[in-house]
Amino acid sequence: MRAARLIKMVLLLQSRPAMTAAELARELEVSERTVTRDAQALSEAGVPVYANRGRAGGYRLVGGYRTRLTGLARSEAEALFLSGVPEALREMGLEDAADAARLKVSAALLPSLRDAPDSAAQRFHLDAPAWFREPETPALLPAVAEAVWDDRRIRAVYRRGEGTVERELEPYGLVLKAGVWYLCARVADGGAFRTYRIDRFDAVDPQAERFTRDADFDLPGHWAGQAERFARSILRAEAVVRLSPEGVRRLRYAVDPTAARAALGDAGEPDGEGWVTVTLPVESEEVAYAQLTALGAEAEVLAPQGLRERFAADAARLAARYGRGSAG
Repeated sequence: MRAARLIKMVLLLQSRPAMTAAELARELEVSERTVTRDAQALSEAGVPVYANRGRAGGYRLVGGYRTRLTGLARSEAEALFLSGVPEALREMGLEDAADAARLKVSAALLPSLRDAPDSAAQRFHLDAPAWFREPETPALLPAVAEAVWDDRRIRAVYRRGEGTVERELEPYGLVLKAGVWYLCARVADGGAFRTYRIDRFDAVDPQAERFTRDADFDLPGHWAGQAERFARSILRAEAVVRLSPEGVRRLRYAVDPTAARAALGDAGEPDGEGWVTVTLPVESEEVAYAQLTALGAEAEVLAPQGLRERFAADAARLAARYGRGSAG
């Protein structure tokens, strides 16, 4: 533990002209007294750490000293590629590895380039979760993530329906979709690839045995195919809808994008008023009602009859309410 801290202290001082004891204590998560002892230990080991006394004092490396301890460990290199998603790193338990990797890269840069990480951080930030929801980090995510990075099999208990199932899995990759974590895994011993919501795992037990990855497995491609199949699998009903030009433009914001593409791709020619009639795949009449309400007067439901009658009844109630005159 102390050896790692001493290395980190050297890298911090190498990446900056000077640092106060308070700054070092904050970065190293220790007391200023410990910083003083660590600086003394480095000096005794031959690392030229110089202490400036007084109110504006601090620590610096003398004579352009450069350490060669900047080689990235594998976990640090992998974490560095995820450094644009700090929330995800923290949830997977990789925040320390990413910090170490960034620090080593900063220490290896020329002085004129050392502000590059801060400059980039001020220009790009990824906020993965959807609006109006507070995503919860699954308690078992760090254990799953460790197994993914280590190519280690896991024995997992997964909630499905009203019961649970136990599976031995080869965890291939993690996906964070709108604040929800998923595991793409293959059932052990040559089974099929499947996707699991990590918050539905009741238990995860990493096994001693490692697995050999299929070199042809493509995580982004696998996820895209799974997402497309899932979207189509829940669209079991249809609604026939007449759309204004504005309704056509807004359709993809109101309904599932897969459904919108399917409907508009098969749309006929506009009628005399510029409206088009589409057959829209929907999950159910209830879901279609909630989604198409967002289009307001830019859509007219033609079928099924029950859904059309529901919109007609709503329109009548709205007309009656707004026909009463001023709210005052």
